[in-house]
Amino acid sequence: MDYDNMDIDEVGPRVTVREAASSHVDFTLTNVNLAFANSLRRTILAEIPTMAIDLVEVEANTSVLPDEFIAHRLGLIPLNSKAIEDVLYTRDCDCDQYCEHCSVTLTLRAKCTGDEIMKVYARDLVVGEPRPNEWVGSPVITDKSGLGVVICKLRKGQEVRMKCVAKKGIAKEHAKWAPTSAVGFEYDPHNKLKHLDYWYEEDAAKEWPKSKNAEWEDPPQEDLPFDYNATPSQFYISLESVGNLEPDSVVQQGIKVLQQKLAAVLQELAGGDDSNRNGDMNGDGFVDGPRSPDAMNGGADQGYTTPFVNGGATSAWGGGATPYGATPYGQGEWGN
Repeated sequence: MDYDNMDIDEVGPRVTVREAASSHVDFTLTNVNLAFANSLRRTILAEIPTMAIDLVEVEANTSVLPDEFIAHRLGLIPLNSKAIEDVLYTRDCDCDQYCEHCSVTLTLRAKCTGDEIMKVYARDLVVGEPRPNEWVGSPVITDKSGLGVVICKLRKGQEVRMKCVAKKGIAKEHAKWAPTSAVGFEYDPHNKLKHLDYWYEEDAAKEWPKSKNAEWEDPPQEDLPFDYNATPSQFYISLESVGNLEPDSVVQQGIKVLQQKLAAVLQELAGGDDSNRNGDMNGDGFVDGPRSPDAMNGGADQGYTTPFVNGGATSAWGGGATPYGATPYGQGEWGN
């Protein structure tokens, strides 16, 4: 990403990159309010779509680890999510369960034939073809040895044979779809706004040292009266990618997803009827908002239905009542 040619207009939001690397980025965000900055942070944490192993078909597993244990470890292996727009959500695909348009298939086959303990690494996952593009679904390997994370260990005669299906999803559904391992967020490092009430024994200044972000702002002046109308306008954000997306792509995707959500709200307020209840627009609007891969009824859930698909605020036993009647005590009216 070219940081030298970024827009520095003082009227709108301004981004100042303080540090950038292949796995993390540190920047300041100014000319925005606290609500916007925090919304971007929450979107980056939970609503950016990525790829992760969601289904594991076990053909053989004679290791000491249970099938569920290995399946969980496989799901947490970061997978390349570049150009993930080419991948459909499972609910948007016409297939029965998964296909090359909404998933990527990986196979794991390993058997120990020697006397030494054999380690199975992420590099042993073989990506199947076809897939939506040449990048998506490949295991992310960043260590110098090129092995990746350890999946399991095998002794002589033990083997694992598994078929893994990676799908598109968001971290709101499961942490395995999270694009970041950490997101740091701070504002007002000198606590001028008094949003924090430090607990201390003798001296708060000594017991609560300032962060490095305090160097970017002037310290408070003791003789000035407190401004009750002051609001934060500069925010310090640092994030570390797990490897499935580049750090600058994580920020860009976060802004894109936030725009899609705001556009869906505006359309609903305007009385539009060409969007579904997940906030995804058709026609000239935005498409493919962040959603989990396994919703019921074709993705028509607004977020308040039960997992039993009875609709609305109904219970698992049907209707709008509790399993004991209209009230928890079986009476039609309270106090009868």
